[in-house]
Amino acid sequence: MLYGGRSGEHEVSLASAAAVFANLDRTRYEPIAIRIEKDGRWALADRPPTTVSAAEVIEQARLEAARPSRSGREVHLMARPSEETILSIDRRSARADEGHAVVTGLNLDVIFPVLHGPYGEDGTIQGLLELANVSYVGAGVLASAVGMDKAVMKVLFAAAGLPVCPYRVVLRHEWQSNTDAIGADMEKALRYPMFVKPANLGSSVGISKAKTRGELIDAMNLAGAFDRKIVIEAAVPDAREIECAVLGNDHPEASVPGEVIPSREFYDYEAKYLDEGSKVIIPAELGPKTAAEIQRLSILAFKAIDGAGMARVDFLLSPDRIFVNEVNTIPGFTTISMYSKLWAATGVDYPALLDRLIALALERHAEKQQLRTSVT
Repeated sequence: MLYGGRSGEHEVSLASAAAVFANLDRTRYEPIAIRIEKDGRWALADRPPTTVSAAEVIEQARLEAARPSRSGREVHLMARPSEETILSIDRRSARADEGHAVVTGLNLDVIFPVLHGPYGEDGTIQGLLELANVSYVGAGVLASAVGMDKAVMKVLFAAAGLPVCPYRVVLRHEWQSNTDAIGADMEKALRYPMFVKPANLGSSVGISKAKTRGELIDAMNLAGAFDRKIVIEAAVPDAREIECAVLGNDHPEASVPGEVIPSREFYDYEAKYLDEGSKVIIPAELGPKTAAEIQRLSILAFKAIDGAGMARVDFLLSPDRIFVNEVNTIPGFTTISMYSKLWAATGVDYPALLDRLIALALERHAEKQQLRTSVT
C-alpha cells in the first residue's frame, strides 16, 4: 500500500490509507505499508496508519509532514520486471555492521496506490509501476493523467458528447502578464459567480468561488500557487452536488447516486474533511429517470478517459440540466468518503469493495501480459 506523497493532498492520503489498512482482510492479504514522505522519500512505515477521525488524521499528518520520519527503512521500487518488486534498505544497521546497510528484496503481488493529487494520482506512479511490470489498483497512465488534468478532461468529455458547464483555461504566466484583459474576458464569457481551480489537484485544495473582480484576482493567485494551469468555470445556478461511484474494467458498473450538502457555500477542503456540518444523502433524492441518467453518464465519463478499476464521477445538477463536473480516479477512502458509502448503499461493503478492486487489478495485469511485445 503506497500512501502519503508529495502533493498538497498528503494529509488526505494518510487518512484514506488508515481506512483501507484497517479494512483489508488479514486472512487473505498481508499488507505492507509504504509511506511516501513530503520530500518524496519512500520508506517502510514503522507503524501502519491508524484509523481515527479524518480531521484528527489530517491534523496529525500536518505535524508529521513538518518533521518527516527518518527511522523507517528506505524503499526503492525496481523499475524493471524483477522477482524483487522493491528493495528495502536498512541504514540503521550500518553502525552495527561495519558501515554496510542491510538490503532486503520483497516480491509484491499487487500495489494499491492510496495517493491523491500530483505524483500519485496523475499517472506518474502508474508509469513507474508499468515499468516494474507489477499489478496495481486503479486507472492506468493515460486515465490517471487525464483524470488529474481538469482542462484536458473537459476536452475529452465534450468530444464524447457529455454535458459540461462553460469554462476557460488560463496559464499562470498568461494571467500574471495580462490580468486586466483576462479578467474582463472571463467576466464577459462566464459572468459571476465563477469557480476557480488548479487544473491538477483534488480534495478541493486551492478552489475558490469568485463573485467580484477582487475575489477573482485572489482566486486566480491562489490556484496559480498550486498549478501553472488554472480552470475557471461558470457557476451552475441552484446546483446540487451529485456523486456516483464506478467500479470495473471493460464492463464498469455504477453505484446509486448520492448527494452532498456542504456545510459551507461550496464543498471546499474544510467542508470535506474538517467541518462536521456537511451532510450526505445516499441514495440521492432523485427521480428514477434522473438517477438512471446520472449512472449512464458516469459510465460514459469513465470510458471517455479510458478508466479502470475505480472512479468517482461528480455532477452539478440544476433544476433542468445535468453537467458532468469531473472524474476522480483515486477517490477518497476516508471514513467519510463518498466512494465507499455509495457502494455500501449499492450492496458492496468496504472489505468486499477492496476485494473487488484488488481482483480487478490482477485481472488487468494478466490481460496486459498476453500482449505481444515483438513483431516476430
